[in-house]
Amino acid sequence: MDELNRKTVEEFKRSDKSPLVVVLDNVRSMHNVGSVFRTADAFLIESICLCGYTPRPPHRDIHKTALGATETVHWTYYSSTMEAVGALKAEGYSIWAVEQAEGSIELDKLSWATLTGNDSMRKVAVVFGNEVSGVEAGVLELSNGGIEIPQSGMKHSLNISVAAGIVLWELVKMVKKNETALK
Repeated sequence: MDELNRKTVEEFKRSDKSPLVVVLDNVRSMHNVGSVFRTADAFLIESICLCGYTPRPPHRDIHKTALGATETVHWTYYSSTMEAVGALKAEGYSIWAVEQAEGSIELDKLSWATLTGNDSMRKVAVVFGNEVSGVEAGVLELSNGGIEIPQSGMKHSLNISVAAGIVLWELVKMVKKNETALK
């Protein structure tokens, strides 16, 4: 385990985070929530907003997949996703819904400049919706845009935990590329 260079909880909390926030919009599954926490930990994501009836820690089913990430990743709870998005917008975040919707931009065609409106220092929040109904319509309207993961198969649907892993990895790569360009 020493070879993995794992951070302690305190080292994690002191680490510089990616300027990314994950918003979970009425996600039902505790396993999905735990998995998103684990992914957020892996990529040093700034925080997670749990909204509506999205389950919150502490709960053994969240911990089963989070494997301790609920202790490292900062999270907040909002009674509605609209409330969370409003608060994030007020803090200067660009809001992007991960949703197959009219006008969504395919993930592989996105750039940090597109996400931030050419303000390279701006922060980004990504909203992942309910497993069945997706991102709430009102939240889509408040968003700066939509992100769609290109898919070629028959289902055109991914589990939230898988979608979060794909999207967050791509956004973290954009953040790193942008930081390198600014140096």
